Amino acid sequence: MAHAKYIFVTGGVTSSLGKGIIAASLAKLLQARGLRVTIQKLDPYINVDPGTLNPYEHGECYVTEDGAETDLDLGHYERFLNVNTSQANNVTTGRIYQSVIDKERRGEFLGKTVQVIPHITDEIKHRIQILGKSGDYDVVITEIGGTVGDIESLPYIESVRQLSWELGEHNSLVIHLTLIPYLSAAGELKTKPTQHSVKTLMESGVQADILVCRTEHELSEDIRLKLARFCNVKPEAVIQSIDVETIYDVPNKMQEQGLDTVVIKKLKIKTGAEPDLGRWNQFLQRHKNPKSEVTIGLIGKYVELQDSYKSILEAFIHAGAENEVSVNIESIHSEHLEVDQVSNHLEHLDGLLVAPGFGERGIEGKIEAVRYARENGIPFFGICLGMQMAVIEYSRNVLGIEDANSSEMAQETKNPVISLMEDQKDILDMGGTMRLGAWDCELKSGRIKEIYGQDLISERHRHRYEFNNAYRDQLEKAGLDCTGINPKSGLVEVIEIADHPWFVGVQYHPEYKSTVAAPHPLFTSFVKAAADYKKENNH
Repeated sequence: MAHAKYIFVTGGVTSSLGKGIIAASLAKLLQARGLRVTIQKLDPYINVDPGTLNPYEHGECYVTEDGAETDLDLGHYERFLNVNTSQANNVTTGRIYQSVIDKERRGEFLGKTVQVIPHITDEIKHRIQILGKSGDYDVVITEIGGTVGDIESLPYIESVRQLSWELGEHNSLVIHLTLIPYLSAAGELKTKPTQHSVKTLMESGVQADILVCRTEHELSEDIRLKLARFCNVKPEAVIQSIDVETIYDVPNKMQEQGLDTVVIKKLKIKTGAEPDLGRWNQFLQRHKNPKSEVTIGLIGKYVELQDSYKSILEAFIHAGAENEVSVNIESIHSEHLEVDQVSNHLEHLDGLLVAPGFGERGIEGKIEAVRYARENGIPFFGICLGMQMAVIEYSRNVLGIEDANSSEMAQETKNPVISLMEDQKDILDMGGTMRLGAWDCELKSGRIKEIYGQDLISERHRHRYEFNNAYRDQLEKAGLDCTGINPKSGLVEVIEIADHPWFVGVQYHPEYKSTVAAPHPLFTSFVKAAADYKKENNH
């Protein structure tokens, strides 16, 4: 295929219908037919990136290999496709306007009046096509955030209209994801909201080619025909998306409904094969038929909202399937962990994960939880802030440095075992002070090296504070092994305790790299350790 084909996914009626999952599932089906596919997300909000958004509002911030702080949907794309995304896969209105305003300040518009059309829409069209023009992909799927009819979505919908016209026939199509509500009083499904949504899209000059209908009940033939007739699509292009027990069922459901077949027909893509979902279905099989189960405590600051630790929860699903173990996650809010009540919360657990986070709320509870896991031989996994808590706990309770702390939480501390490394700032040149994206790590001997089975790894980071090397010798002598080091800066990336069943803290975020096809070795090893612990302790 000479030119990339474009698929636009829009949403109607309500947000949170799962555009990201539908986009990722379609991409998986096309990929399983041998096509090279990528997905990008256009977000209509004005923040320049999701890095500063509260996880309660927007879920987790997902970090790519190249250090972009992006929307959590990019996590779904990577987990489904096992292909890396980058800065180019997530664009916000803030970034679009910033770019256009910078050009205007530099005089690139030659004194023209800068307007939404053509200047903002041209920039959006340019961003949509960056991946398509790279020559790396046969199909680019572009998911447009928000809901059709929102004021902020209008420039994106207009850009889709222009681009569809410019690309010509069979080179692009629009999938509209909508909701078919069920009125229990009347006992029937209602198509009117979808009709209105499609009409709103048409008012902007965009005709939906395929409708994907989220529903809690099967769509009857009558309803499909009615939708097709009123929304101007072919009956086979009305695709039912019914609730499923796991998001990983969606590709199979979409295949049953013929979504990929309709897309290939409409875009006139030549592909011989039916999708090969062998590896995918193996994973599903293991995920749905576990041989045992474990309970792992997840201690964090944003546990009320599932989406704020999305990548960690999904990594446990991948690792659980790999071990044929069902992983029950018990969320524990770090602020509710009273120091003297820790054992009540933790004694029934088979493993403990202290999650990433920023700020000082709930810190003492976390430290006490680490102590409990360390002293009682419970498998412990600390990620980012979780690793830092383990260093503070060890410094206080094993080395006896009572006021050991992180200068993030306690600027005045005399013993900042975790701090901002002044002399490292120049070496790291972190863009602001954050260490973001993929960094190398050299593994010394120890459990970590066995888990990865290699000497040099690369993992993604998103943090500001570091292990303070001034305390490294003392800690190592006292039994806290520093077994992963960043070769450029000499900073500690991994700590572990040798005479403990499984105690590992990592400064990076392994959860970002776990996918269905390649579960992350650290999560896989941790889940296995939890299962072993459970057997030995007859939990």
